[in-house]
Amino acid sequence: MDLKPTESELEILQIIWKKGQCSVRDVHDELAKSKDAGYTTTLKLMQIMHDKGLVERDTTSKTHLYKALITREQAQQGALDKILSTVFKGSTADLVIQALGQHRASKDEIDAIKNFLDQFEGGEK
Repeated sequence: MDLKPTESELEILQIIWKKGQCSVRDVHDELAKSKDAGYTTTLKLMQIMHDKGLVERDTTSKTHLYKALITREQAQQGALDKILSTVFKGSTADLVIQALGQHRASKDEIDAIKNFLDQFEGGEK
């Protein structure tokens, strides 16, 4: 299974994760709110996603319903692995420094990161 969906596939997955299961029309209508997307393009992308194992299709009714086969976390991990290896040459520190340097993290986010690091360090001793 290809856990590295394209940007367009991720947009579709975001909609399916939010709604649980969707018809092509549901996804297309949601995409059309923010971009110029043709229905046949959405249909083709969802067929490709089915072939790749990213979604499953329920064909028991006239309107086919699609459901995600990968979790948001799996998609995030795949995207992060790709970015880490290609953009940051495997340097986790560079990735974190860039992420924190370019975006204002809230105090709660900084506290969560500190707690994670404390737990991570505690597990390695």
